[in-house]
Amino acid sequence: MQLKSMSRPVTEVTEAAPRRVVLTGSRGAETGGPSLSEKFLVVRGKREAPLPRRRPRLGGLETILGQDDRTRILDTDQAPWRQICALEIESAFGTFIGTGWFVGPKTLITAGHCVFDSTQMNGWASSITVTPGRSGEAKPFGSLQASRFSSVDRWVQSQDPDYDIGCIHLDQPAPDSLGSFSVAVLSNADLQNALVNISGYPGDRGDGREQYFHANRILRVGPRRVFYDVDTFGGQSGSPVWIYEDGSDVPVVVGIHAYGTGGTPADFGILANSAPRIVPEVLEQIRKWMAENGDATA
Repeated sequence: MQLKSMSRPVTEVTEAAPRRVVLTGSRGAETGGPSLSEKFLVVRGKREAPLPRRRPRLGGLETILGQDDRTRILDTDQAPWRQICALEIESAFGTFIGTGWFVGPKTLITAGHCVFDSTQMNGWASSITVTPGRSGEAKPFGSLQASRFSSVDRWVQSQDPDYDIGCIHLDQPAPDSLGSFSVAVLSNADLQNALVNISGYPGDRGDGREQYFHANRILRVGPRRVFYDVDTFGGQSGSPVWIYEDGSDVPVVVGIHAYGTGGTPADFGILANSAPRIVPEVLEQIRKWMAENGDATA
């Protein structure tokens, strides 16, 4: 299946990417040694049983799956946390918050509903303020303004949750020192029971100004979405869902977080949040958005 980019102007999609392909990112400049948050919090590999919770599971609150096990990231000036951005989204119906992440100096990926929502925003966002690695009032890399956005036809025309992906195009590039995420198309077997990491800017903690992280395993893999036992909340839509392959220290994005438990089909019989999955045509569309911005797509 091919996807058609919907933006101002519309960008056409041509051939889909090969079945397995990786878009290589960069860690950017290493300053002050490795991130302690990355060293001690991120998870790697696979696991059939859920990771232990720090506190008992006592029922759910929206997309918090039991007690809240998210951890605030404080060293947001280091990789990969600085590649994750707080979004302040202006629209005809008011201001919203969200999360985005860099795939290139002028290209951020986020959820489709962070750039276009026919119900909550009355269409396209009018402008978005992008703040890499925000930590409360601290903005270690400043903020960038954007007014050009894209999504795909299946999201814009029918709000199909399997295609809830979006792009923020920057007119001025972010510093190369920030780095960017790698992105990969992985098989069902590669994804099933993989341990995934999610970090973003929720509204319930820090009002979209503080970055929070949680990790656990993928519970189920669908053709176009992945479902996982990871705590998130509103505002974290658009967050990267990433793994580490084969013991590597390179974070590789496999999904774009967009939904709480309400987005999980009841007949699955699981309590899970979910993300549109990186499939070949999605990765190809990301490449096209990057090329449109003049970002390298190696």
